[in-house]
Amino acid sequence: MKINIQGVAFTLKKELTDFVNRKVKKLKHLYSGIISIQISLKVSKSETKDNKVCRIRLVIPGYDMLASAQCETFETATAVAIDALQRQIEKRKNKLLAGRVVDNKWMLTV
Repeated sequence: MKINIQGVAFTLKKELTDFVNRKVKKLKHLYSGIISIQISLKVSKSETKDNKVCRIRLVIPGYDMLASAQCETFETATAVAIDALQRQIEKRKNKLLAGRVVDNKWMLTV
């Protein structure tokens, strides 16, 4: 699994990249089919304090999963985006398992 972290219009500090890497590696435990993860961090032009944006793209076979969050800090935005991706992964797993159960029942009735 390849992890690519990009800071748009600013340089990333080591503490921030270490935090993002720790959080993102938890996704691999949920879904082993992840090919790569692309993370984009940027500061938006917003008048509120919630101007830190984190966009995460999971590259997996079939289709990619995307999540984005805008919060006061990059750490919070990353955590919110990862929570959204965890929910997407759970939905995908449940959908795949439900399809297998239907196929197995079909096979048993024939």
